[in-house]
Amino acid sequence: MPVLMITGTGTEVGKTVVTAAVAAAALAAGRTVAVLKAAQTGVLPDEPGDAAEVARLAGPVTTAELARYPEPLAPATAARRAGRAAVRPHEVAEAAAKLATEHDLVLVEGAGGLLVRFDAAGGTLADAAGLLSAPVLVVVQAGLGTLNTTELTARELRRRRLDLTGMVIGSWPAEPDLAARCNLADLPEVAGAPLLGSVPAGSGSLAPAAFRSSAPGWLGPRLDGTWDAEAFRTREAPREV
Repeated sequence: MPVLMITGTGTEVGKTVVTAAVAAAALAAGRTVAVLKAAQTGVLPDEPGDAAEVARLAGPVTTAELARYPEPLAPATAARRAGRAAVRPHEVAEAAAKLATEHDLVLVEGAGGLLVRFDAAGGTLADAAGLLSAPVLVVVQAGLGTLNTTELTARELRRRRLDLTGMVIGSWPAEPDLAARCNLADLPEVAGAPLLGSVPAGSGSLAPAAFRSSAPGWLGPRLDGTWDAEAFRTREAPREV
């Protein structure tokens, strides 16, 4: 798995923190890691973007960013409004493939959800994944509404014959409600893919040293971690009535 695409079921679901956790766990396992942000929006030229935040939390990773646009919009819209060139899927694929020749693992973080448009032609992260035949990790929300967006994302990946590696809950609340607890069983069912981790809410605010030492415990073995999905579900799921 030299290249792993990381997308979400929407915006603000915890993609960057999950990307940092995956990077930190891989580094702890002795792997070299690169992080590619295909298109950064809503950040000014002199401000740190998502790739820099991953490096701050995870540690010594190689970072790359293909384009940056100032307004917090979909990349295609942000590029058009800024009068700048858009990022195309083949550019994402080429950059990831180059990084893969020099690193054990390349994490490609998308913008928003799977089908957010990068360019006027409708190119998406899913198209870049298809060019590389790269697996996709989906970051999902914990609570009410997540089943619909998760299933839609999984269906689109299957339609494109892309490998859905699994899902990670981007922000597990300290006091989960009934919907979140029930979703631990329902998410794998609707997605047809395993739950590979759960990142506690607020983890991005941890000091980097604490984040790095904790990250492997948030992710399953497939992501170089020690998190046990069944034990987590047994502990957090509601009792059946």
